[in-house]
Amino acid sequence: MFPSGRRLVTALVGLGIGLLTGAAPSRAEAWRLTGRGGDVEAGETPLVVELKLPIPIGRYHLRVDGQSEPIAAVVFLDGDRRVLGTVLPRVPARQAFSWVMKPQPASDSQAADGIRFQPQGRNLLITLDHQTLTEYHVDAGHKPFFFPVIGPTGASYTRAYPMVRVAGEDDDHPHQRSFWFTHGSVNGVDFWSEGSRAGTIREVDRKVLVQGPALGRLWTRDEWRAPDDRKVCEDERTVTFYRTKGPRMIDFEITIQATDGPVTFGDTKEGMFGLRVASSMDVKHGKGGKITNAEGLTDDRAWGQASPWVDYIGPVQGKTVGVAILNHPGSFRYPTTWHVRTYGLFAANPFGWHDFGKSDRGDTTVPAGQSIRFAYRVILHEGDTHSTGVPQLFAAYARPPAVEVRAD
Repeated sequence: MFPSGRRLVTALVGLGIGLLTGAAPSRAEAWRLTGRGGDVEAGETPLVVELKLPIPIGRYHLRVDGQSEPIAAVVFLDGDRRVLGTVLPRVPARQAFSWVMKPQPASDSQAADGIRFQPQGRNLLITLDHQTLTEYHVDAGHKPFFFPVIGPTGASYTRAYPMVRVAGEDDDHPHQRSFWFTHGSVNGVDFWSEGSRAGTIREVDRKVLVQGPALGRLWTRDEWRAPDDRKVCEDERTVTFYRTKGPRMIDFEITIQATDGPVTFGDTKEGMFGLRVASSMDVKHGKGGKITNAEGLTDDRAWGQASPWVDYIGPVQGKTVGVAILNHPGSFRYPTTWHVRTYGLFAANPFGWHDFGKSDRGDTTVPAGQSIRFAYRVILHEGDTHSTGVPQLFAAYARPPAVEVRAD
C-alpha cells in the first residue's frame, strides 16, 4: 500500500501523456514508478508523463529491485509542464511492474549516448548513439521536412529525390520530400505542391526541449504563408525521438491554430502527414513491396480507407524493412483515411473524402482563435508487418501503461 495521506492519481492517457499528481517530500532522494501492463504484451514502450511531483529536472535511472541493468529516464520541462520520459522494456499484459528511480550518476559512461541534436546551419542533424537518425531541413523547398530517415538496418527508408539523385530511384513528384506535414487546400491555398502558386510553411521559432540517453524532443512554431506572403495560420509541432534497441519510434504531434481568422481544410486527397518510401520498397516496382492496414486490406485496396494504422514494407539494400504510421485515437477524425499509393506515397489525410469515394464532404473549418490537433507515431522496423508486431505496437501507443509515482 502507498503511505497514508499521500494522494496519487493514476495516469490519464491523452496523446500518450499521463498525468501524475500528489504531494511529495521535498527532499526525496529516490522515487518509485509503478504501473500495470495493458491488454496485450508490449515490447519497448515509450512513456511520457506529466508530473505534478516536484522531482528535480535531470537524468535518472529506473532499476528493478534485485536487477542491475538500469533504464534511462529524464525529467524535463515542456512549456510549464514537468515531464518524465523513458522507454520501458517489455511490458507483460495485465501484470504489475515497479522500478526505483534515482538520479543518474555523473560518472555514467552512457551519459553522452542517446538522441542528440546538432546544428547544421539552419538545419538540425539528429543522431542516435552518435549515428545519423535523420536531419531536419528548413533551408529547401516550401516546408520543413526530415531527410534521410535511417531505420534500424542503417539504411534510409525514404526516397532521396529531389534532395539527392540516386541511380534507379524515381524522380516524380519533387514536392514529396521524404517526411513532412502539409495540406493541399488551406483557405484555398495549396501548401502541398511547390512553385510560384504554392504556399510556404516557414519555421519562426525552435526549441530543443530535451536530449540524451532516453529520448530527444524538438518543438517548433511555423507560419503558413500564401504566395502573396499573407499569413493563413500557424502551427506548433512537437517531434519526439526515442532511444530504442529494436524498431525506431518517432512521435509527431501538431496543433494548427486559426490565428488570422477561420481556417478551412479543403476536401482534397493532397495531404497531409506524409512519407515517400524508398523506391525499392514501393509496390509498383514489384520487388516485394506491400501495403497493409489494420483491417488487413492491402496495396490499392488500402487507399482512401479509414484505419488506425498502415504499414508499408519492402526491400532496402537486400533486407525487408517497413515504415508503419500509427494514428493516435486523440487525433482529429480518428481513424484517419489514407492517401497511400503503390508508387510510394504514404500519407495520413482525414480530409480527402471526395477523392476517396465517400458521399460526405471531408472539409472542415476551424473557427478564428481555435485550433485542431493531429498526432502520429512512425515506426521504422526490420522485417514484415507480422514479425514486427505492428498491432501490438499500436496498442501500446494508443493505450500506454497507466503509472503512478511516489517518493520511495
